[in-house]
Amino acid sequence: MNNKKIMILTGSKIGIVCCSNGQKISNSGKIENLKQTLISIGLLPVFSDYIYEKEDVFSGSAKERAHALMNFYKDDKIKGIFDISGGDVANGVLPYLDYEVIANSSKLFWGYSDLTTVINAIYAKTGRESVLYQIRNLIYDNSDRQIVDFCNTVIDSGNDMHSIENDMSLEEKTKRSNDLFDIDFKFIQGGEMKGVVVGGNIRCFLKLAGTEYMPDLSGKILLLESMSGKPAQMETYLCQLKQLGVFEKVAGVLLGTFTEMEREKCKPTIEEIALQLLPEGLPVAVTKDIGHGTDSKAVIIGQELVLKNDVKHF
Repeated sequence: MNNKKIMILTGSKIGIVCCSNGQKISNSGKIENLKQTLISIGLLPVFSDYIYEKEDVFSGSAKERAHALMNFYKDDKIKGIFDISGGDVANGVLPYLDYEVIANSSKLFWGYSDLTTVINAIYAKTGRESVLYQIRNLIYDNSDRQIVDFCNTVIDSGNDMHSIENDMSLEEKTKRSNDLFDIDFKFIQGGEMKGVVVGGNIRCFLKLAGTEYMPDLSGKILLLESMSGKPAQMETYLCQLKQLGVFEKVAGVLLGTFTEMEREKCKPTIEEIALQLLPEGLPVAVTKDIGHGTDSKAVIIGQELVLKNDVKHF
């Protein structure tokens, strides 16, 4: 990726899938809003046949959901694939994906949360990059900011974003860079780390443990974040990673947001738990820009990241 840009031409078709839990029918209005928002910024969304729940959380069988994803990879008119789901069942699709087709494709897969399983499996099996990001952020309470960041970083269009930017306060305009991948961070242990980024949602990443879909963690930066869970859950997840020998292999750990813990002001904090369990010599940094928040930015899983003091680049 040149200069952190992932350009999709205006007028391009993009695939929309749900590899994890299907959307509730009650969310159909929000999905229509997403569709119209994507059209308004110059993209043409094509939805798979497996978007909404049909039985329990399932929009289709794992095989059906996987084939829907692969159909978009095989369709040359589709220029990017965005998953709008999360939940529990994404890892079911992994055996049914055609990793040779994915390896030979230039298009990227985007998703977050439970899609951590798919994103890391793609990297493990093909070496290909994917993006940890939820495109539904374009319609939530930080939509103006997200649309500006997304368009500036992703869409090659010459779209005039001035009308959106003019509606923002000076504070909003200057709060963050308009680059979707420009994250702020601080070190809580050490002061520098360099490596290819893997990981994502901590609970979902651990579903890959012991499988062929777990990336080689040697020399990697391990990104960890979470939506739900309190200190006991986070400690047990970190203990499992420690007992797998992960922290002896990685070049550093980047902690994103841990939504429930932060909302409940839990003690000990995730930083305190991490510093208790991780080796003293392992660099650890934290960022508020990656996670489940509607203001979250994006990170490319499978791409090298350098964090050093206040310097960051891909």
